[in-house]
Amino acid sequence: MALSDKLSRAEAICGHEFSDHSLLRSAITHPSAVEGQPVSASYERLEFLGDSILGSIVALSLFRSYPQFDEGKLTRLKVSLVSGMTLSDVGLELGIDKCIIFGSSEMGTGARGLHSALENVYESLVGALYLDAGWDAAEAFVLRTLKPHLATERAEHPTNPKSYLQECVQRDHMEAPAYKLVDTTGPAHEPTFTAVTLVDGVRRGRGSGSSKKEAEAAAALDALERMGYTHNGVVLKRKLK
Repeated sequence: MALSDKLSRAEAICGHEFSDHSLLRSAITHPSAVEGQPVSASYERLEFLGDSILGSIVALSLFRSYPQFDEGKLTRLKVSLVSGMTLSDVGLELGIDKCIIFGSSEMGTGARGLHSALENVYESLVGALYLDAGWDAAEAFVLRTLKPHLATERAEHPTNPKSYLQECVQRDHMEAPAYKLVDTTGPAHEPTFTAVTLVDGVRRGRGSGSSKKEAEAAAALDALERMGYTHNGVVLKRKLK
């Protein structure tokens, strides 16, 4: 896809016509595509800004929408919305993957590299919107794209399997879970990691993923199911990639 098409698609996703197209171009450019160029040529600086603005927009919206929720519940809802998994899913739904400018060194990373890039570009677009059009434009984009993913039941416990497992075992006066990487397979550019979860020194779960973090999350979810931990009668489920 031509650069002009990528920029047009990104504007359509944002619902905003940018005055500064160099800003938008940076927001959709992976660092691998501009190696040796100034850091402002890629999304890294905009991602940093967008991350903070995104957190503020979500926090303010939740604070206003749920006056009955305490700090813990608000925090859990916020974390569920700004997590990497959620932002990656939203980015894919919006078609951000079609907009990203990758360098040749990143082409072979497959789903693992795309997952990270989707999260980063979503945040960089928030930052770019703020710089080009102000708070209202950034807020409108975030609320339009993230609100459909808001589930109030997530306020009752963390949607992250590792966090929830830790809450469960501590409540039952057991030691906090420990995680151990036990295997790595596949080619160097697309490895598969396998991890186990230990609770009180006993192996309780096993899981695999394209990163150590994902393998540990899968192992925690397996442990939750094997140990019978539930929330409102339902074993915690989480989409893992």
